[in-house]
Amino acid sequence: MEATTYLSSVLSCSIRVQLRTAPRAAWQARDQISGRRGFKSSAPSYREATSGKSARKRGGSKVFDSVDEAVADIKSGSIVLSAGFGLCGTAETIIDALVRRGPDSLNDITAVSNNAGTAIGGGLSPMIEAGQVSRAICSFLGNNKALEKKYLTGKIAIELTPQGTIAEKLRCGGAGIPAFFTPTGVNTFIQSGQIPVRLKDGIVIEPGKPRETRIFDGRIYNMETAIKGDVAILRAHTVDEAGNIKFRYTTKSFAPLMAKAAAITIVEAENIVPIGTIAPDDIDVPGVFVDRIVKATKDKILEVKVLRQDTDPSATPDKSPAAVRRDRIAKRAAKELQEGFYVNLGVGMPTLAPSFLPADRNVWIQSENGILGMGPYPTEEEVDADIINAGKETVTLVKGASTFDSSESFGMIRGGHIDVSILGALQVGANGDLANYMIPGKVFKGMGGAMDLVSNPDATKIVVTTDHTDKYGVSKIVQHCTLPLTGARCVSTIITDLCVFEVDRVKGELTLTELADGVTEEEVKKKTEAKFNVIEGGPGRMEM
Repeated sequence: MEATTYLSSVLSCSIRVQLRTAPRAAWQARDQISGRRGFKSSAPSYREATSGKSARKRGGSKVFDSVDEAVADIKSGSIVLSAGFGLCGTAETIIDALVRRGPDSLNDITAVSNNAGTAIGGGLSPMIEAGQVSRAICSFLGNNKALEKKYLTGKIAIELTPQGTIAEKLRCGGAGIPAFFTPTGVNTFIQSGQIPVRLKDGIVIEPGKPRETRIFDGRIYNMETAIKGDVAILRAHTVDEAGNIKFRYTTKSFAPLMAKAAAITIVEAENIVPIGTIAPDDIDVPGVFVDRIVKATKDKILEVKVLRQDTDPSATPDKSPAAVRRDRIAKRAAKELQEGFYVNLGVGMPTLAPSFLPADRNVWIQSENGILGMGPYPTEEEVDADIINAGKETVTLVKGASTFDSSESFGMIRGGHIDVSILGALQVGANGDLANYMIPGKVFKGMGGAMDLVSNPDATKIVVTTDHTDKYGVSKIVQHCTLPLTGARCVSTIITDLCVFEVDRVKGELTLTELADGVTEEEVKKKTEAKFNVIEGGPGRMEM
């Protein structure tokens, strides 16, 4: 079914509400008599029934001896908020107990998580494989083939949602705010609702939901509604008997937000301590948000262990042509990272750029899962399962680093506090349009935080690093993007293995400013689908 077909079917199902007021003189007279002012509406107000949800209980101990007892009253049809980023901070002990309930006892779950399980298991994977989850709200599918198969065969619905938007939807849900407007996803399939929620045999049986839009200060914003859960499940390092929580590093990415957005919050603690053990200044989540505490008995799962290679990144012997190209691009990208800059680096090629920075240059690297001051990959001795980057890889922290939850992280990004963001691309348009998360006809991994990262290009410079052509020799630098957009008119600089383009996002024009060694203008023209200008005086040379 084509996008326009299912979009029109959604939009045609509208409800008209009329508000009626009494004649002005009538209500003025009534208010004068009663001494009050008010209004009436002919539209009745309905409240969704809340029966079937687990009940919050005040008083008594929050500590449960049995995790099975703690999850025994979770009902089928519940919205379960599952904390963690990849497998960092996931509630493996609680999830194991939910799986033991079995699909006959617990099913039709709507799971909210950054990623619904992983390719190696862990997280929500066991619940999805058991058929207990019917709907997932997430930002990233990754290489989870089991989830992919269930999505393609109509066995699970997936509401793909930008990572920062999920974080803000949860924050608002916990704060009693029903909706908010965000620049994330404007002019993309998120706004138009063209990402199918449920498929079967290649047919869309549940389309996405188009977003309402508003204009503020001359910019378009999408309206997003809050998420509130019936149950939140999370893992924490230390929890006292009153429910006060202390997290470690990147385990706090979604956990504090989910704890506050749920009717019932269950936390598995690596350490359960007496009240008063955690200093007031060290408490990340106050006990008012926590209802049940169990002991964590399942080991942490390290998803992507990457160790530091203490070699000169400029050394090229025995490197493949692809590796040589990547290093060339990354070395040029490093020039965009100036002294004192706060920088976000996308997964893959962008993460190589800091390896080429001068030793005396101080750059603060932000990772959208909640790090400011990310360091290099660890040595074997430095590996910590609670410190990972946006690619779920093990990393370290530099002196002065801080960690925080994902709403804080994406507030930095959308708010324009990050100086530069470097991302990869499938296509880049001459006007600065970026497409980097989806190829129609193929299952996509998800946009993760990319749509948020490009949502404020006037404040945060967006740099794209990419091979000039794909593996078939087709140009990635195009006049107009034909793939679904990650962001519109957002890219300012394009760095490829052949050259550097600067983008005039207002005029929609490219200018060739630098060439790689051995590359000519003629070669760039031949391999570039987009039209471009050449800088006055001729292009310079990319630093090699």
